[in-house]
Amino acid sequence: MIKSYFSKLLALVLVVVVGLVGCGSTTGLTGNYTQDTMTVLEKVQGAIALPAEISIEEKKEIQDETRKQINDYISRYRKNSNYGGLKSFTTMQTALNSLAGYYTSYGNRPIPEKLKKRLNQEFKQVEFALNKGY
Repeated sequence: MIKSYFSKLLALVLVVVVGLVGCGSTTGLTGNYTQDTMTVLEKVQGAIALPAEISIEEKKEIQDETRKQINDYISRYRKNSNYGGLKSFTTMQTALNSLAGYYTSYGNRPIPEKLKKRLNQEFKQVEFALNKGY
């Protein structure tokens, strides 16, 4: 009787702990769409503006953190009908997909100026759309 009660209590505690720890974001995203979009924008803009003389290890670490944040952001808002159709989200998704694809294909190579220019242009469009509320 006590053993059964204790095992059920332990199972409940484990479910609660895993639920709380597993649901937390390690990428700094809060669930506030506008704030999260600006956070990701800042992170990505920093990643694409890395100087050429940065070490490969630092570059790889920054790229990995950026990818995690991109994945978390996209998975959080893609299927949410409140945000998935917004111009700010669709433009942001296009830019993030381009950057993630470049990281996957070319790894540690410097980002070409043409891609940087396009990404920065799309990020300006995202900021404008956020300020307008769409």
